[in-house]
Amino acid sequence: MARRPPIDDAVALLEGELGAGHQELAGLGSEGVWRAFLRFSRLRFDVSDAPDTDGLLFQYGTYSFDGPARFMVDLTRQFEVVDDDGDHDHYVQVHCEIRYGSERALEALGSFDSWFFHGDGADLEEWARELTERSAWTTVRAFTPAEIRVFQEQV
Repeated sequence: MARRPPIDDAVALLEGELGAGHQELAGLGSEGVWRAFLRFSRLRFDVSDAPDTDGLLFQYGTYSFDGPARFMVDLTRQFEVVDDDGDHDHYVQVHCEIRYGSERALEALGSFDSWFFHGDGADLEEWARELTERSAWTTVRAFTPAEIRVFQEQV
């Protein structure tokens, strides 16, 4: 069985998927970022096989985290980190934020979130299909991202 990569490699692996088409991040559209995130989502990391240790979050809304309010799609991978006794210590989240300019059609979408967890019996491809079949996704992918930001945080 192939060795699973450590959580510490997650950002580099996501950035690698985003660059797989050999184009600048700024040149990727919403659909290209989503496909790259799904490739990254299929990778299994060196975490426990418990149902809630490796999760994916798809969320969108208008937020003002570090400046003026703007519409964002946040694609997040969350890993649970346990201590030496196997008890929960913290989570590591790897974010891929797709930020847009001020667009009324996007802001009118409101907010939404959906979780998927590896190991709980759900099907990743079905989850992804359900998200892209939402009418909001049709609206989102019609707009070009103003910025794509990849980062990791401990929560």
